[in-house]
Parts: sequence; structure tokens; C-alpha cells
Amino acid sequence: MVRASRTGSLRLGRLFGAGPAALLLAGLSLVAPVRADDAKVRISRQPGFVYLPAVLAEQHKLIEKHAKAAGLGDVTVEWVNLTSGAAGNDALLSGNIDIVDSGSTNMLLLNDRTRGDVKGLCGVGSTPMLLLTRDPDVKTVADFSGKDKIALPSVKVSSQAVLLQIAAKKAFGPENATKLDPLTVQLGHPDAVAALASPRNEVNSHFSLPPFQQRELQDPAIHAVLNSYELVGEPVSNAIFYARTGWYTRNPKLAAAIVAAIDEANAEITRDPLQAAKDYVAATNEKTPPETLVAIMKEPGTTFSTTPYGIMLQARHFYAMKTIKAEPKDWKDTFFPIVHGLPGR
Repeated sequence: MVRASRTGSLRLGRLFGAGPAALLLAGLSLVAPVRADDAKVRISRQPGFVYLPAVLAEQHKLIEKHAKAAGLGDVTVEWVNLTSGAAGNDALLSGNIDIVDSGSTNMLLLNDRTRGDVKGLCGVGSTPMLLLTRDPDVKTVADFSGKDKIALPSVKVSSQAVLLQIAAKKAFGPENATKLDPLTVQLGHPDAVAALASPRNEVNSHFSLPPFQQRELQDPAIHAVLNSYELVGEPVSNAIFYARTGWYTRNPKLAAAIVAAIDEANAEITRDPLQAAKDYVAATNEKTPPETLVAIMKEPGTTFSTTPYGIMLQARHFYAMKTIKAEPKDWKDTFFPIVHGLPGR
């Protein structure tokens, strides 16, 4: 490899002579080849209605559409289903996937531990999450005791885990943010639904999300203890795309195509929510009626947008808990420039 420098030009001149042909060869050699975006992208996704835009992007091949419009030709998009953000983070760091679709807390954790190498690409969705229990004695967070077990998609670091700690701070004081942590266990949402439905299972509570929480509440023995939107008073992006800096730098057009695809999916949801719900049910074999999913879309705190929400709320909590070493000064510190023009927070 010849470096594009004055020294390199002189060496080529000595090697080939100083004639016009030699100068032309030197000029061609010094032009760095243009590196095209990757022809394939691998994206992980978890179960849950908050991932609706990603489901639509897959079913309607929106990333492929926008990649082709950007001049990238035929791009292969491989969707990988994982049950937790922790699994997505492991796959991202090991190079087995390129983009994770998970809660923003998982991105913030990797952003800190990789010193900014991992950053958010764009928001995907925000939905209220309900803390549910079948323990009739639990009416508020303060009522949980050693006899209870609370299922979370990831302990300590998931969006639900962070919100549970925020709720504990409000109930027991800032010094007791982790008071309920010993009661938590890691379970993917489908497994947590099954556990909560069984009176004999030690897991009797679940910090859930749509559509699982709607399904769980059909059981009269199960009731809600906490609503995440009411707890913090703002939407929290519990689904975002994030990637490593190397991938983003290597794939500027593909990154833009992915954000455009999610924007188009969100426009489809706004234009025809019932059809979007039907497409989701068909793609996921979800048992929740489409009409119920449309009702979820209308709930306060439900937002399908590439704008990231609740990033600083969670980052400040992580820093206070010493889960991360460096406190971001702005949400843009943890996201790639492609979405810096959006009104995130």
C-alpha cells in the first residue's frame, strides 16, 4: 500500500522515471479506492410490540428499498431474534450482528464500556411498561417482600430494571434504589408470561411491555402495580437501533437507508394503524387481536419514532448508581450524528 504523501510520490518517480506515464501511474496509485457500504447487514430484534417499526421494515423490505434508492444495489438484511438485550450486546461485541434493536439502557451500558465505540443509530419505539403481579397483597412498590420474584428481561441494566430502581428511590429514598434488586430474576418476556400464569411458579411478578402485559391482565388474578410512563412522566425509548462506530463509518449510505426505512415504517403506522397491527400479527403469530394493538398505539407514552426519548433520564440514573463511569452531557453524546437534528432527550 502506497501512502498518499509527498515522500511516496518521490519514491514512485525514482522507480518508474519522471516521464508523463510515470506521473500518471503515480497519480492513479495515490487515489484511495472508494469503499462501498456492506452488501449485508445483520440486525437483532427482541419480542414485543415496541419493535413494530422493525417488524414492518422486515416484512415490507423497507431497508432493501431505501438501500437500492441510495445506489447500494441489492442489500441483504438478516434479522436475528434474541430474547434479551444482554444477548444482543454479546452478539454485537463478538461481531455476530451489526445492529442491535433493544432498550436504550443496553446501548448506554456498551457506550460507556467501549468508551463511545457503541452508539445509538436511531429511535424505534417507546411504549409504557407495566409492573404486574399476582400477589394480592402488593398494591404499591413498597409492598413487595422476600416472598416475591420479579421477572425482568435483564437484571440491573434493562429499561425495566432501571425504572424499578427509580420507583424504589421514590418509595424508599435515594439510598435504597437497589432495595428490590434481590427480588429480580432474568426471564425473556414470553417465559415470564408463562411463569406469571402459573400459581405454583416462584416468579409471581413481571415488569412487562405490550402486548404481553395486555395478555397477562386478562387473568383476573393479575393486576398492575406501576405504569412506567406515569412514574417518570415522559416516553422512554425501550427500542432503539445501535451499532459500533466502525460499522457506521464504513456504511454511511446504508445507515441513512436504515433510518429512512424506520421513518417510513412509522409513517405507515400513522397512516393506517389497523393495517400495521394486522401486519404485525401476521409476521409474529401474535395472539393479541389487531384492534387491541391499535388501542395500545393510542395510549399515553406510546411513540413510534426515530427520535430517541428518555436517554438522559436513564443515563443520569446509571451514573448516580455508578453503573457507568462517565456521565453524558447530552443525549447526542451517545448517538451518531445522523439523528442529531431530531428533538431527542
